[in-house]
Amino acid sequence: MGPYITEVEEAGNRVIKCNLGEPDFALPKHIREEVKRGIDADLTHYCDPQGILPLREAIARDVGNKRNLKITPDRVVVFPGAKPPIGFCQQTYCDPGDEIVYPSPGFPIYESFIPYIDGTPRPLHLREEAGFAFTGEELEPLITNRTKLVYINFPSNPTGGVATKDQLDGIAQVINKKLPSEARIYSDEVYENILFDGSVHNSIASAPEMAERTIIVSGVSKTYSWTGGRVGWAIFPTAEEAQIFKNLNINYFSCVPAYNQMGAKVAIESPESAVEIERMVKAFQERRDRMLELLLRIPDITCPKPQGAFYLMPDWQAYLGRHCGAWEIQTSIDLAAYFLEEAHVAVVPGVGFRAPEHLRFSYASSIERIEEGMRRVREAAAKLE
Repeated sequence: MGPYITEVEEAGNRVIKCNLGEPDFALPKHIREEVKRGIDADLTHYCDPQGILPLREAIARDVGNKRNLKITPDRVVVFPGAKPPIGFCQQTYCDPGDEIVYPSPGFPIYESFIPYIDGTPRPLHLREEAGFAFTGEELEPLITNRTKLVYINFPSNPTGGVATKDQLDGIAQVINKKLPSEARIYSDEVYENILFDGSVHNSIASAPEMAERTIIVSGVSKTYSWTGGRVGWAIFPTAEEAQIFKNLNINYFSCVPAYNQMGAKVAIESPESAVEIERMVKAFQERRDRMLELLLRIPDITCPKPQGAFYLMPDWQAYLGRHCGAWEIQTSIDLAAYFLEEAHVAVVPGVGFRAPEHLRFSYASSIERIEEGMRRVREAAAKLE
């Protein structure tokens, strides 16, 4: 959407951006100050490609304590963000023809990387009426002796879906019964701290017998509103597996800047972080409630209330096939283009998430902009016959 948004803005229009996949809050001051100290301390050279030890120790303690797991730093690998391990795991654990299970709708890279390694995609279709979560019974038919990787993402991008502990325990039972022992679960937990209505984060790795086959992935981008810091991590079942990914880091990236890693360490360990996270999550919940309220005033729209992340995924199926002037709305891409050009509101078409009747709305914006944006969307939708 970026180039199209720029075109509309350069024509003199003010675009309300409900497409953003990042928090709109500033990086907390105590983290910024630590990054500056790291630069002043000359932490600007090559460092351990696996991640500096102080950060890996902090990650191991924090993730282990929150999930009741024993994690050692030699199983932790730090990446430039949480995206690289998505593809690296497919390259490492899968051969051509191996099957990869992933949520649909889901983060696009899970699926789009599969052809690169000649893998076989096995989408797990998530249902809106189930809050875009799933059960072990829904997963079971997709697992075969060729399954090598299963992606799980809670809280979810793009839907905000959250799985309960009981659901994850049921999924774990199916995995332990059917999944080949050499296969791995990729648990994408990047949105783990953005939860609403008293929801708590549960990790599949904490379920019985799952720690030895689960890769836990997270990072600083969403929790600390630090998407530009490019610090993510993965915790592997064994130190031997972690060494493989350390070698990939050496050859692809060399290392993640040590000053940012020290900032990430402070972010994880400082009590000031909890205060900042609580403030951000409270604002997100207020925005979610307001945006959802306004969206549901639009006729024929359905949308579940998400329990995490900062997205809404309304169903616009009733609007496909409608028209307004020269506009013929056949796909969610058409609808997103229509709202951008006619209402000057940017959203993300659901087709990229394998949700062709949906649009993704981000509420990483102020209440005032959300109210203005939803007013524009409602008026534009009313013009579609």
